[in-house]
Amino acid sequence: HLRHESGHFYWDQLVRDGHRLEAFRSVFGDERLDYAAALSAHYAKGNDLGDWRQNHVSSYAASHPWEDWAETWAHYLHLIDLLETAAAYDTSLELPGAPPAERVRVASPFSDPAPSFDTMVQQWSPLTLLLNSLNRSLGQEDAYPFALSTGALRKLQFVHELVRSRALVPS
Repeated sequence: HLRHESGHFYWDQLVRDGHRLEAFRSVFGDERLDYAAALSAHYAKGNDLGDWRQNHVSSYAASHPWEDWAETWAHYLHLIDLLETAAAYDTSLELPGAPPAERVRVASPFSDPAPSFDTMVQQWSPLTLLLNSLNRSLGQEDAYPFALSTGALRKLQFVHELVRSRALVPS
């Protein structure tokens, strides 16, 4: 929840005060839509109704562009933290599509040079599958119960590029 709420703070810093409103609107939609009405409509429909999966990280993200940003921001922080932790533990993976027995060491998003967004996503996906499998082995629910669509990944990439452009993460 804290990651989501920090997204609202960073929207002000990176988008509004960073003069990126038009770029934001082209990816997330127009934040000038009536926020209270959008949330009322979302809750009236129920939390998990609608076709949100193609373009959003969660059903709540579909309620309004500000919530879409905050939910996407939170998922971006999940991605960064999981990759950083996996790299700190010197985790290596056999990535789908890689030649058999080729193991790839998970790269820290803070390494120099920093991995590309595509590399981070390529490493993120099997890590979340591993994490969920470990949880299931212990009789627990999935730690990361999300499947990110192309539309959601496009928004994550927007956040990534905006963060990199502002030098909040070493590049």
